[in-house]
Amino acid sequence: MSATGAARKRGKPASGAGAGAGAGKLRRKGDSSGDKGKSKGGGKMNEEISSDSESESLVPRRTEEEEEEEELEETAQEKKLRLAKLYLEQLKQQEEEKAEAREFEEDQVAGRLKEDVLEQRGRLQKSVAKEIQAPDPADIRILRGHQLSITCLVITPDDLAIFSASKDCTIIKWSVESGRKLHVIPRAKKGAEGQPSGHSSHVLCMAISSDGKYLASGDRSKLILIWEAQSCQHLYTFTGHRDAVSGLAFRRGTHQLYSTSHDRSVKVWNVAENSYVETLFGHQDAVAALDALSRECCVTAGGRDGTVRVWKIPEESQLVFYGHQGSIDSIQLINEEHMVSGADDGSVALWGLSKKRPLALQREAHGLRGELGLEQPFWVSSVAALLNTDLVATGSHSNSVRLWQCGEAFRQLDLLCDIPLVGFINSLKFSSAGDFLVAGVGQEHRLGRWWRIKEARNSICIIPLHRAPRPPAAGS
Repeated sequence: MSATGAARKRGKPASGAGAGAGAGKLRRKGDSSGDKGKSKGGGKMNEEISSDSESESLVPRRTEEEEEEEELEETAQEKKLRLAKLYLEQLKQQEEEKAEAREFEEDQVAGRLKEDVLEQRGRLQKSVAKEIQAPDPADIRILRGHQLSITCLVITPDDLAIFSASKDCTIIKWSVESGRKLHVIPRAKKGAEGQPSGHSSHVLCMAISSDGKYLASGDRSKLILIWEAQSCQHLYTFTGHRDAVSGLAFRRGTHQLYSTSHDRSVKVWNVAENSYVETLFGHQDAVAALDALSRECCVTAGGRDGTVRVWKIPEESQLVFYGHQGSIDSIQLINEEHMVSGADDGSVALWGLSKKRPLALQREAHGLRGELGLEQPFWVSSVAALLNTDLVATGSHSNSVRLWQCGEAFRQLDLLCDIPLVGFINSLKFSSAGDFLVAGVGQEHRLGRWWRIKEARNSICIIPLHRAPRPPAAGS
């Protein structure tokens, strides 16, 4: 037997010890390759991940309190930094807001100072007329309480109440908001004693002080009655005029009262001291109306003498203006240097105190009446101006109130719209804020009985004035 066969019988490998070692190495390589295949297949990998998580779960977890404490310890410096940044941002924002507020206030103050200077010089003219929308007749509120034609009215400085007077010799205080009567001062009977004070003849004019404390009313019996405006309690009676009292006006910011009369005079009174000051003469006929603002002067409409006069009280002098062809029955100051007047020749005039002739004259302001070939202009029975603006209103018996815009430098008068109202418009007043216009309507003219419009109502009409929104500024 050969050596090879003997070896096989004893169970030894034919290739010797080296061959056996090589086979072992091959098996180990096969195992490692099998492991790799399992890892690529993913099954074994999943098992290993879950095994790792299970091993991690065996480690005891930290409590939430420990985590919070650790987080607080870790973010303490960061929190301080964050709060410091937040505080600095707030300070910066506050400083920016203060700077904006200061800039706004400076702009407001500068604008106000400029307005005050223009107002003192009488040149302030705010442009509001173009913004006014034509009122809807359905929005006009009608207050009825007087038995005869309304002759005059005033609005309290706070725009909350209206005082109206009439040929029925009564004075009524109205609430603007509710339209209800707040107080009625009844007619006083002549010669009767022990009754409440009041007027016993037609009330032709009224005025209220700029602080709303005093109300003054004048009548055909030559009397001026002074009332406490809040309670309507009678305080004093001024006597001295020798004919009907036709015009009253308080100097703004004071209790100095100016009055004028058909006796052709202008008188000055101190209401707070219940005293008479002085009398001025100059008109050649019965004076029909009067107005005043802050300066120590007043303006009067001279009726049939055809003049408008500016009275300088300290100097006891007067300026005389000519322009209307007929009787000048109404006048009002627009600002300290300009005024508007109306006459029975149908004209409306804009005046500057530096010129003796009108700056603008609108003839036939309310049209013509009468048969063809015999036409006559409608009388202008009342005028009103929104203080320091370009908005003017005029009244007649042409079945309408007209709103006008004063052109630049008050050298033009342009019609804005008609507001239908039937009757004689004997008095017109704008509210201080300019958000409504009040008209005193009667069946007859306030100074006489030349015509009577039967279909008219003796009433107070509150006309709301709405402004169109301004177009947005370019780039906004």
